[in-house]
Amino acid sequence: MRHILHIDMDAFFAAVEQRDHPELRGKPVLVGGSPTRRGVVSTASYEARKYGCHSAMPMATAVRLCPHAVVISSGMGRYSQVSRQILEIMERFTPLIEPVSIDEAFLDITGCEKLFGSPIEIAKKIKKLIYKETQLTASVGLAPNKFLAKIASDLKKPDGLVVVPPHRIQEFLDPLPVSRLWGAGKATLPKFEKLHLYTFADIRKLPLSEMQRHFGSAGEMFYDFVRGIDNRTICTESETKSISTETTFPVDVKDLDHLRSVLLEQTDQIAGRLRRHQLLARTVTIKLRRPDFATITRSETLNSPTDRTDELWNTVSGLFEIWANRQPFAVRLIGAGLSSLVPYQGRQLMLFDREENERKQHLDQTVDQIRSKFGFDAITRGLTSTDGKKKEENQ
Repeated sequence: MRHILHIDMDAFFAAVEQRDHPELRGKPVLVGGSPTRRGVVSTASYEARKYGCHSAMPMATAVRLCPHAVVISSGMGRYSQVSRQILEIMERFTPLIEPVSIDEAFLDITGCEKLFGSPIEIAKKIKKLIYKETQLTASVGLAPNKFLAKIASDLKKPDGLVVVPPHRIQEFLDPLPVSRLWGAGKATLPKFEKLHLYTFADIRKLPLSEMQRHFGSAGEMFYDFVRGIDNRTICTESETKSISTETTFPVDVKDLDHLRSVLLEQTDQIAGRLRRHQLLARTVTIKLRRPDFATITRSETLNSPTDRTDELWNTVSGLFEIWANRQPFAVRLIGAGLSSLVPYQGRQLMLFDREENERKQHLDQTVDQIRSKFGFDAITRGLTSTDGKKKEENQ
């Protein structure tokens, strides 16, 4: 039997701001874009959530709901630094860590009992160390698999710890509302309501064939999840075959500018990880997921492998614009990934691009060094509009 932890930081961006700026403690804080420039909320503090504010909401809407909220632009550098600090704490207990995003991760602590105590004791120790070393709280779910651990971590926020014993899985799941079912978004929930299915227990009454008939390829997944079945393993980067990152929005996002900015940030992050691993990538992929959980991917293979941020972003943005110019849809999840990785042994250069490549490589190295010392947002990349298309511009 496995012991899986899901560790989810509480209102992470806002909590970091309140920690670093004591005058913000106890006040509603909104982290994200400007309300006057179609900005979107990245994180709402728990004080702001009482007024109905939440992530992925237009900032203008959030400010209308909570006019006295303090609006702060995202400080990804400090957030990334704290995220690395939290990851280092996790690594003291197990190497089997799957970061999901900047503020959450899965850990497989199976077999760690002799070193660190029972699974519950390990969960408590990690929570205590995170708070001691970062002054931030984390909510933790402990369960036999990833799906159950993810649900558990979300049930008693903030600063919660929920354990799902193997012999009480169905007792734990049955009363939960369908909205807790991973993959059941705005497009899927009405289908459940039409079938008069409101809880996990209700869904369990449907045979697999009926689930597949009503929900297509997602039907089998729903069928397993309401029974607590999830055989996914923890995916680490110890043997790196690909590097990727994804962002799941709590509310579907239609704003193309916001999606572009998220993709640029993701590309910047994975390019830095590529260089830290001393790897080059040949294939670039973007992923977009619809509200109904249907997912599309678009990939392009480069003529020669690279670790340069500008080259990777040119490809990512090109793939995105092809999608955006055809049939764009509201997005539940967006991600960028690199694959076909090879060890860095220098790049084969044409005579005339050597100087330009060396200049760009030096720029990336300088950016990496600055961020390593001062944080991710000490230097950032932004978007500007040129001839109707979004291009990268170093700021």
